[in-house]
Amino acid sequence: MSEYTQIFKGTAFSSKSSQEVQILKDYLFCINADGMIAKTVAPDHTDYQKLLHTYQGKENFHHLADGQYFLPGFVDLHVHAPQWAQAGTALDIPLYDWLNTYTFPIEAKFSDLQFAQEVYEDLVSTLLANGTTTSLYFATVHKEASLLLAKICAEKGQRGLVGKVVMDDPEQNPAFYRDADTQTALADTEEFILAVKALAKSTKQGVYPVVTPRFIPSCTNGALQGLGELAAKYDTHIQSHCSESDWEHGYVQQRFKKNDAFALHDFGLLGDKAVMAHCNFLNDEDANLFAETGTAIGHCPISNAYFANSVIPIAQFHSKGVDIGLGSDVSGGFSPSLFDNVRQAVMSSRMLEDGVDATLPAEKRGVPNARITINEAFYLATAGGGESLSLPIGRLQENFTWDVQIIDTKLSSAKLPIFNDHEDLSDIFQKIMYLVRPENIREVWVQGSKVHERAK
Repeated sequence: MSEYTQIFKGTAFSSKSSQEVQILKDYLFCINADGMIAKTVAPDHTDYQKLLHTYQGKENFHHLADGQYFLPGFVDLHVHAPQWAQAGTALDIPLYDWLNTYTFPIEAKFSDLQFAQEVYEDLVSTLLANGTTTSLYFATVHKEASLLLAKICAEKGQRGLVGKVVMDDPEQNPAFYRDADTQTALADTEEFILAVKALAKSTKQGVYPVVTPRFIPSCTNGALQGLGELAAKYDTHIQSHCSESDWEHGYVQQRFKKNDAFALHDFGLLGDKAVMAHCNFLNDEDANLFAETGTAIGHCPISNAYFANSVIPIAQFHSKGVDIGLGSDVSGGFSPSLFDNVRQAVMSSRMLEDGVDATLPAEKRGVPNARITINEAFYLATAGGGESLSLPIGRLQENFTWDVQIIDTKLSSAKLPIFNDHEDLSDIFQKIMYLVRPENIREVWVQGSKVHERAK
């Protein structure tokens, strides 16, 4: 029998498919020195009792208490890290005004590394406390502050994918907040990529550099072309915004006479390591291009309710084979919790299917077959996010990372309404997804290391 560094015993929930949740009752999860799940063992397996006999009572054996469950760590595909400083404010104005009046001024402050450290440390800790074990971050145009965010992820144990944002077009960006010029933007991006790759060599859970044009309106053609070339040269992840709102979608059509998806593709910015946020205005051709190139959608349901001018047809895009995960879009989305975004994803899809204008006949009010279930939303927050990033994360199965959140349903201050000791586990799963608050998340582990523990 192999030597494992840790054994965990308990009941877990993990996506078997995009629509089915697998219940792993009283399983043993055997973790190796690399923080990977080397073996999962069901109670009826021949090795189960042998493993219990070998490991039970030892320091590296972890047994969940009654009423506690394992969930995979959440994968957040869209976080504007500097905007944590403005979360919960100014959500009632149009996107263009919001960016120029509130967001760009606060992002400009991240030239101050002391301020950047204070905000970024608090954000990473907050996301871990909310069960987010992997985050795809937009930082700012500042190379040093962006690298600082990657270092904080490394130190706190979160798997961070970090992008130094590129905004080089002097006609579209404020003078107080933009790259000095195209050449500087590309040189800083390349230096940032190399620095993060060096940092990653000593980081167990991984940190990754991400090529990050903010969105087409903020970048010159030269920057977009150069970023596509850098992504190919260093085989990095790529992120941007795509067809988010009427304004942004219309701007790109006017500039390029084509939709965002095809414009980004022309610059080499789509691919199986690319995640595009929002994508509310993708048409069928755009979605087919995403499926063909392996490009993923970062679905941000709370943010979309404020800034996207529409509800994205997630079910339709998923049926075309597009990879999709969830994003909080802090601070266009006010909540750092993917639990909140899971719930909103379900609600928004129901509203899209049923329609919202009661003056129309029921059959003309909504978009047929648009709803998703809580199981599907859970998949987006976990396995879907892992597939979107092409990383072995988001599932509790062999050869995936041990990224978990331990949920306590019996916490006195936040007890879930479970009154039957033999309640169906699928019902308990649904109650967890709809009712869990941050205090129910007792521990969080990333790559086999405990990174968060809530005080008793």
